[in-house]
Amino acid sequence: MIGAVDLALLGFAGYRGTQLLVHDSILDPACDRVFAWQQARPDSKRRDFVVTLISCVYCTGWWVAGALLATYLLATGRFDDVPLLVHGIEWLAVAGLAVLMNRVDDTLGRVAQ
Repeated sequence: MIGAVDLALLGFAGYRGTQLLVHDSILDPACDRVFAWQQARPDSKRRDFVVTLISCVYCTGWWVAGALLATYLLATGRFDDVPLLVHGIEWLAVAGLAVLMNRVDDTLGRVAQ
């Protein structure tokens, strides 16, 4: 099982990765193409799902946290150390920490305005 320091680092990385994918302008060209693709058939549930997935901090954050955790566990050789259920709980913890930081960021952003 990962320790508190690793959990915190993965949570911070998950927060930043989510911000990069959802809010940062570096991916605007790719996002604009996906939004245009969705607008070509706005009644398509599949296209709406994809747009929701890339524009929602919580949706994107969940998958970013999972990818970071899996990469970390595989790179450190710790994937097989504990049952898969434990990794599922770790995934929830990393995603929860990243979401908490997103909520704090949103709240502080509203206060600053």
